[in-house]
Amino acid sequence: MRFGSFIAPLHPAGQDPTYALERDLDLIVELDRLGFDEVWVGEHHSGGFEIIPCPELVLAVAAERTRHIRLGTGVVSLPYHHPLTVAHRIALLDHLTRGRVMFGCGPGQLASDARMLGIPTDELRPRMVEALDVVVRLLNGETVSHASWFTLDEARLHLTPFSGQGLELAVTGTISVTGPRTAGSYGAGLLSLAATTPAGFGLLRAHWDEYEAAAQAHGHVADRAVWRCVGPVHLADTREQARRDIEHGIVAFARYFHHVIPGGMFSGTTVEEILRSNDEQRIAIIGTPDDAIERLQELDEQSGGFGTFLMMGHEWANPAATKRSLELFAQYVMPRFNGRADAAVRSWAWVDAGAENLAADNMAAIMKAGMPAFGASLAAGL
Repeated sequence: MRFGSFIAPLHPAGQDPTYALERDLDLIVELDRLGFDEVWVGEHHSGGFEIIPCPELVLAVAAERTRHIRLGTGVVSLPYHHPLTVAHRIALLDHLTRGRVMFGCGPGQLASDARMLGIPTDELRPRMVEALDVVVRLLNGETVSHASWFTLDEARLHLTPFSGQGLELAVTGTISVTGPRTAGSYGAGLLSLAATTPAGFGLLRAHWDEYEAAAQAHGHVADRAVWRCVGPVHLADTREQARRDIEHGIVAFARYFHHVIPGGMFSGTTVEEILRSNDEQRIAIIGTPDDAIERLQELDEQSGGFGTFLMMGHEWANPAATKRSLELFAQYVMPRFNGRADAAVRSWAWVDAGAENLAADNMAAIMKAGMPAFGASLAAGL
């Protein structure tokens, strides 16, 4: 399993936006330092919380500040843009990042965005599918003519991606089957944004079945490695500390999401009510690394296996507590699933099992080397 973060971002309205954006960039740098595999940055145009209107610009800056982490648009809302300009922006970003970019796309989450743009919300998903087909063809070097809500007349890219046809594509999915079907039809990655919600958790296997069927119908091999599940996480050294940490910002977060999705993400208007709701629904992991390990194992079993877990970015805790949460996740959770610590654990178990014999072998070697006084001191425990 791989790991990363999905940054909408989510900043309570009223704070300085320049500082908020700088914290987003600092977070990406920290993720890179800690060894996370990837980060995704979103696009929104209203609501005052998710204040990044162009993820490509933020990722271009992040590319200059990081070394290894892969950088994804999470996501470009295709109904808001002309497909030619989208394809060219992604191709350019792919060059600027030397192939670290991932192109995530979706229909657009906020009804308020669609209203400002004059797009009926029930047209967002059909427009996304139509635009995606054109973007993929352009990125693959085709010449495209098309006429609908956008027009192309023998359009082609004069800057093709650095990665060629190896540029990674991903499509969002929440509750409807549009996302899994669209992703599968292109052999693209699937971003399951509601994976830890009760409805989303229950639909994981059904969504993958839709993905597999669409992939097979279009000649692609369904690969669970390109499936990403998203969920909110905050860790601390104790459960009690984690629950105290989130008092910083979870109420504002919950209130905002009541305007984004029907019923919101959490029930309640106080910290106590939100925590009680989360204890029942288990949407967020708020606790210790052991709690995270247990929940990710359940998510893995429920889904039948997926490739990457993405922590939803939020400001439930202050920056210092957020950094500590990331450190705990990287230090204790990630090794349980990516296998990087397995060799060290096996070596320690082998040495620990024979510790007395190994120490005795060392003592014998010291005595044989002709240093009896030193050896006698060691033997006496001095």
